[in-house]
Amino acid sequence: MSHTTHPIQEDDLHAYIDGQLDDARIIEVEAYLAVNPADAERVHAYRKQNEMMRKMFDPVAMEPVPAEIKGEVKRRSDSPRKVIAPILRYAAVVAWLVMGGVIGWILHGTEPTEPVRVATFAQQAAIAHVVYTPEVLHPVEVGADQEAHLVKWLSKRLGADIKAPSLVSVGYQLLGGRLLPGDSGPAAQFMYNNESGKRLTLYVRTKVKDNEATEFRFEQEGKVGVFSWKNGPVGYALSGELAKPELLTVANAVYHQIQP
Repeated sequence: MSHTTHPIQEDDLHAYIDGQLDDARIIEVEAYLAVNPADAERVHAYRKQNEMMRKMFDPVAMEPVPAEIKGEVKRRSDSPRKVIAPILRYAAVVAWLVMGGVIGWILHGTEPTEPVRVATFAQQAAIAHVVYTPEVLHPVEVGADQEAHLVKWLSKRLGADIKAPSLVSVGYQLLGGRLLPGDSGPAAQFMYNNESGKRLTLYVRTKVKDNEATEFRFEQEGKVGVFSWKNGPVGYALSGELAKPELLTVANAVYHQIQP
């Protein structure tokens, strides 16, 4: 039986997973886990969860800070409250995704014995929608004024001919798009908005599994509705905070334009 300076607590387990314990405490925690298989299994599940989240979000976190944002922060440096407010808003969005959504999507259920799984195709689209649509200074990586370049670049990265559908007929203009990480390779996101500022996103990915998007279907992820479907080797997911009938009208407009 191991001797510890004080009992192993939940905080110790999380600090152990995060690599924040000193050597002596690590030995104590590992000795505890050796005789407590339920907690050992839970620690293993938490680590798998962290790996999945890093896979999904590290590429985005490593993006360089846009020059526009650097300039805005510098201009507002004399008024910290103005700078902190948008940062807190963005942090709240990420916290909602991580605590209220991503963990629920990655871990099916709460028992540590349940299998770890990645968010579905539609859920990944919803995550990308919620992360990027609030952006004011840098909502897209390449703007609509470079649409030809954007489509060519994203097609090359995804390894498939993709299009940026025109949604003018349903009241939306293309803002631009960006490259995103997917769970099995790169993904693309096109963003649109209307005159009132409402935004929609079209998430595009290759290597979509047959059981992820075999048919035109609807899912509700919090406030975000998602219509997803598969067209040959390419999967599409249209996301927006719209009523289902309105979103379906836009999805049909997209669908008819991307047919071979």
